[in-house]
Amino acid sequence: MKKLCTYIWMFVITIGITAQKPTPAAKQTKSIRIYNVKIHVGNGTLIQDGEVGFVNGKFDRVNDNSKTHLISNSYDINIDGGGKHLYPGFILTNSTIGLREIDAVRATLDYDEAGDITPEVRAITTYSTDSKIIPTIRFNGVLIAQSTPRYGLISGQSSIVQLDAWNWEDAAIKMEDGLHINWPNRNMMIYPSKSETDDENALRKKRNITIGKIKDIMDRTLTYMKEAQHEVYNGKCEALKGLFTGEKTLYLHVNAEKDIIESVTYFESIGVKKIVLVGAYEAYKIIDFIQQHHLSLMIDRIHELPKTDDEDVKLPYRMAKILWDAGILFTFSHDGDMEVMGSRNLPFNAGTTVAYGLEPEQAVQLITLNAAKILGIDQQLGSIEVGKDATFFISNGDALDMMTNNLALAYINGRQIELKNSQYYLYEMYMGKYGLEVK
Repeated sequence: MKKLCTYIWMFVITIGITAQKPTPAAKQTKSIRIYNVKIHVGNGTLIQDGEVGFVNGKFDRVNDNSKTHLISNSYDINIDGGGKHLYPGFILTNSTIGLREIDAVRATLDYDEAGDITPEVRAITTYSTDSKIIPTIRFNGVLIAQSTPRYGLISGQSSIVQLDAWNWEDAAIKMEDGLHINWPNRNMMIYPSKSETDDENALRKKRNITIGKIKDIMDRTLTYMKEAQHEVYNGKCEALKGLFTGEKTLYLHVNAEKDIIESVTYFESIGVKKIVLVGAYEAYKIIDFIQQHHLSLMIDRIHELPKTDDEDVKLPYRMAKILWDAGILFTFSHDGDMEVMGSRNLPFNAGTTVAYGLEPEQAVQLITLNAAKILGIDQQLGSIEVGKDATFFISNGDALDMMTNNLALAYINGRQIELKNSQYYLYEMYMGKYGLEVK
């Protein structure tokens, strides 16, 4: 028995060693130039024969060599890209990354706070840079994420992070970028939230009560803001103030068309400055309303079936083309089952849109510059442009195609990050077992 326990501990220790999280990269100290690459700029354009240069974590050169043929020896390191593909780091929005590790272990779940109204909750303070899931999603080019609390009526404040850091302070790009409010569903058939025994009238009354709770805290916040001095500090109202000053975005989780109209009309009427719809499944039915109110969207992942029996079975796949043609600014959300570990499939969701009407560079833009604009970080991230953060990766093939997405290099703020992860170590192990070449 003692020997058996020893073997078990040796196995656990061995697994722990092979599955260690990669060490965060050191700060960039030498200037770097990468040439002979296809640059997917992120704004809808492609440079077939390009080069980039970056120093101190920022791009100082983005060049089309087919037009200028510049040669530079002014960089400390010059790398031949070998004709590979260079992309801005993909941006994952509305995810519980860093807040959720093992669904079956409650102690690893930090995305849901007790209570319905918790605007003071900040995702960043519970964000774990030690998550073993993070290296698996950046292996597919996802380098930036919006870490988001869940559930309740007002879930709290999301944070924008880069995915290579020692701690949450180093990871933070934006500590509190916005508040997440879940508007109660009207259409119980499409978005069921009841059991078969629930009475429709009782559900309607319950819905009105929950909406009343949201309106009550909003009214209290407006009153609180008018006070010259506060007799009592109110953390909830303090957190909500930014919605009315424009400092924070309202991420409004809502799906049914009537709910979208009802909720947006209400929040605009009380002076909320910036609204982004999350989910917004039926937004395609009210395109005119979305356009008139200049709303941005985070639509659900498209690898899903329609929500009703009478809809086109390919509607989720076609949704991106419908919204793009309407001129609506949108990106992908990844809320739902297996959302954290499944986040590595973000680029393949974008790739599917190409099969259903979008151009390849438009699909890239969905998860780069579009996402950056919606999150308010487009001045520093989202595209390959001079002055922006050198957060990008190089893929041997098309990064939106699961057959050819194979990263060769990746950088966050000019720091070359480690791409191996626990899954890659297992791949190496078993390829070696059978004498096969590791590619």
